[in-house]
Amino acid sequence: MNVIRRKGWEIPEREATPESLAMNRRALMRGGALLGAGAILPGLSEATLAADDPTAGLYPAKRNESYKLDRGLTSEPTASKYNNFYEFSLNKSAYLQAESLKARPWTLKIDGLVAKPLDMSADDLIKAMPLEERLYRHRCVEAWSMTMPWTGFPLKKLVEYAKPLGSAKFIRFETFMDPKMAPGQRAFFPWPYVEALTMAEATNDLALMVTGAYGKPLPNVFGAPIRLHLPWKYGFKSVKSITKVSFLEKRPKTFWEESGPGEYGFWANVNPEVPHPRWSQATEEVIGTGDRRATLLFNGYGEYVADLYKGLEKENLYM
Repeated sequence: MNVIRRKGWEIPEREATPESLAMNRRALMRGGALLGAGAILPGLSEATLAADDPTAGLYPAKRNESYKLDRGLTSEPTASKYNNFYEFSLNKSAYLQAESLKARPWTLKIDGLVAKPLDMSADDLIKAMPLEERLYRHRCVEAWSMTMPWTGFPLKKLVEYAKPLGSAKFIRFETFMDPKMAPGQRAFFPWPYVEALTMAEATNDLALMVTGAYGKPLPNVFGAPIRLHLPWKYGFKSVKSITKVSFLEKRPKTFWEESGPGEYGFWANVNPEVPHPRWSQATEEVIGTGDRRATLLFNGYGEYVADLYKGLEKENLYM
């Protein structure tokens, strides 16, 4: 008998996104008549599709087959039109407002406890790193989920590049600050957006610096030109449009800890047994299908990350 042993992140085939909803890159290109006429899918910026994008020639990157799923991907139009980007809007219509994001030129600052602080072009960094495509789950604290084909490089490669000092215990990520460009930053939140990880989390194999999606450079709505994705955490731990990476000794407070200390904490780990104060985390809606499924601890990646949180069992991993 041939026994199939699924990895922790794999999802039963019966819950696959219907084929009719899936649109891969080749299908998009086959439908190029629309693009040829100048039409662009909602949520995809002209910069992403332009031939003069400095990194366009790096895509599509080779897929890393170590990261497999047994369900279809969320279609590109569905994913791009159901997205949070609070710098631009508190609504899912952020894909429209995010078109005002000026993703080029883009400077990334690396500072703090490092051998030598750096200011460099995001494009230079992207070109210097080994890009690959990974199929990952994405789970939002709002209790919905997707499956995404991200392109990028392991965060641990950036850590190696930065050469942090031994005293560095945390990595702090900061996004841009430009209220004229991003109307959401005129609201009451403690801008700019900030997230942070322990060094152990940052050097886990699953942590990915994302530079592209669906075989192309990252569109504005997903956080161009460079963002973070941690498939075992709630989506609010995946900072978009990063401008600064700082290596620190003391744990910094994150954007959501400052905004809602009674609802959001540092760890942001997906735990179905710990409800949000205003809704359950026991199930999630699979966007594009209308189906609900049981939420998995660590979003199904516990086999690969649970050891990072030993000794924290009494601490509410969500709060």
